[in-house]
Amino acid sequence: MRTNRINLLSRVRNIGILAHVDAGKTTVTERVLFLTGATHKRGEVHDGTTVTDFDPQERDRGITIFAAAVSCDWDGHRINLLDTPGHVDFADEVERSLRVLDGAIAVFDAVAGVEPQSESVWRQADRHGVPRIAFVNKLDRAGADLDAAVDSIRRRLHPAPLAVQLPIGQEDAFTGVVDLVHLRALLWPAGTVPGNADGTAGGATGAMLVAPVPEELRAGAEARRHRLAEAVAELHPAALEEFCALGTLSPGTLTAALRDLTRSGEAVVVLCGSAYRNRGVEPLLDAVVAYLPAPSDLPPVQDAGNVHGTDRTDRTDRTVGTDRSAERPADPDGPLAALVFKVHAAPTGRLTFLRLYAGTLRKGDTVLDTASGRSERVGRILRVQADRHVDMEQAVAGDIVAVIGPRSARVGATLCAPDAPLVLEPPSVAVPVVTVAVEPRRSADAGRLATALARLVEEDPSLSVRTDPETGQTVLSGMGELHLEVAVEKVRRERELDVVVGRPQVAFRETVTRPVGALTYRHAKQDGGSGQFAQVVLDVEPAEQGEEFAFRSTVVGGRVPQEFVRAVEAGCRDALVDGPVGGHPVTGVRVTLTDGATHVKDSSELAFRTAGRLALREALRQAAPILLEPVVEVTVTVPDDAVGGVLGDLAARRGRVTRSTARTGTSATGTGTGTSTRTTTGTAVVTATVPLAELFGYATRLRSRTQGRGTFTVRPTGYAPAP
Repeated sequence: MRTNRINLLSRVRNIGILAHVDAGKTTVTERVLFLTGATHKRGEVHDGTTVTDFDPQERDRGITIFAAAVSCDWDGHRINLLDTPGHVDFADEVERSLRVLDGAIAVFDAVAGVEPQSESVWRQADRHGVPRIAFVNKLDRAGADLDAAVDSIRRRLHPAPLAVQLPIGQEDAFTGVVDLVHLRALLWPAGTVPGNADGTAGGATGAMLVAPVPEELRAGAEARRHRLAEAVAELHPAALEEFCALGTLSPGTLTAALRDLTRSGEAVVVLCGSAYRNRGVEPLLDAVVAYLPAPSDLPPVQDAGNVHGTDRTDRTDRTVGTDRSAERPADPDGPLAALVFKVHAAPTGRLTFLRLYAGTLRKGDTVLDTASGRSERVGRILRVQADRHVDMEQAVAGDIVAVIGPRSARVGATLCAPDAPLVLEPPSVAVPVVTVAVEPRRSADAGRLATALARLVEEDPSLSVRTDPETGQTVLSGMGELHLEVAVEKVRRERELDVVVGRPQVAFRETVTRPVGALTYRHAKQDGGSGQFAQVVLDVEPAEQGEEFAFRSTVVGGRVPQEFVRAVEAGCRDALVDGPVGGHPVTGVRVTLTDGATHVKDSSELAFRTAGRLALREALRQAAPILLEPVVEVTVTVPDDAVGGVLGDLAARRGRVTRSTARTGTSATGTGTGTSTRTTTGTAVVTATVPLAELFGYATRLRSRTQGRGTFTVRPTGYAPAP
């Protein structure tokens, strides 16, 4: 029985779809659901009929905002799939999804190749060690080029992309691919697109035709097959032996080697197609099953303890409240271990989304939330299909499900068996960079607004709410202008609250520009009874690039006991909350405690914490502090004739252009006789570094300058000195 449960686990794939905005993630998801029989009608983004983009705001805006979970079956395997956002403002939603995924499909536009957000989500997947396969989408578009897209992956993302397919036809004539592993043609001729004319599932089975490689492509396909085998042999020892002996690789050896290279991260398998035209999705599903890992293929999860970092293979083993090692293999019969990665307030109740790493969860079970220390009862277990739910009696290791019952579990919490506690590493949370003031139009709604904002933060930890101590206003902070727009609109729609929103403000930081050495501060206070005495000597200097705060002690001879050293560090951290320039958080500071003095009766941790705080505040004032503002990399795509105006506008916004490239392509236009002509079109892609504060309202400005033809994306790059 145990062997059967482990075998079933090997037939599960937990994957996500990652990409830049408009690369076709949601369309790929919809075609996967349709071809696997999970849905009976093809959803379209432009029609607002997609399964995963079910939120009204997603359908209104035509973009994915919230990660949506769906499940389907293919070739005897269960595929749990998360469709993730592509916009940079919702990168934290991607981060939470990647934390619980075992593999991913990275979708790229065949014309644009690797785009800025593609690079960002790829780096996020690198940090989590998530194996990926790549799907070059939209090969039916004018200017589509698989080789150029693969080359951009090689240059910007990964040194070893391995294309296992060759397109048959170009642009409008794209009808299929050559499978280089088996040297066969996979065709989707006109008239065999899955489904009936009304979009229902008429001919979903048998739509893909398998045929010999066309003669005109055979020589090129064989040459590419040889280069593929050669590239794999260079990376895989077992494949190298066969290649040296036979001069080629059998399909079985090649598939096994590609599986090993994908799961180790040494190579990325690249497939191609056009999801909108239903071409290339079946081989993509086959590749998910063949190359991406099952939960049973991964090493046991281990207790995160006090370790920071995201590498799954480098976690120390500490059990809550003990010193013994703890790990959980993906065993349905072992102790329960599950991670909360999403919380959603649905009409059916508070949904807590879980990834089960070990054990079995049954309806009615009591679980321990190790983050809060509370025990929670699981009332219902749901298999999630976007906004639809199916009740389950139990969920086992490897499952991604939602539960109803836990009231206090937050994102990042671990739910485990009460008699076998464990802490799994939570997903990291990004620091908000944009804020707005939010107030109810009617003062009577203040309480309802506070409740609504608290619920927002519970669902999305990348949002934060605070009260401005000077103005008394409620301040909502998030990852960008669009992020905050979506959050406020959600309050308006779901809570039916009329709110007033202030102008967005960026989150400034402060830092120091010169060192201050041997600053001595003595804290002495006597007000009857025991007094307070602490003396510290600090060296303060700018930290290295990317370092937020570093503290060390070089005190010798026990002049400052160790418990007081920790108190000085805590006091220094207190001082970093509000800097001397404008009361903003301070970053990029290195502090060294070099000396100090104590009093036999009056010294305490409180006294040294106070001395550390006041000493660092004084040092910051002497260290030439400056203001830092968040900056972003902006990539603007505009027609050639609008480049001058766009460059001038970026310069006026204090932008610094770092790169400008030209693209050319062809577009088809109809004529009155029913024929078509092709014209050459030119666009330019301008990349610039711009302060985030200067980009508020840029979307409207760009549309007016380019007659609606310009688009742009942004990617955070850090902080820079403000003027």
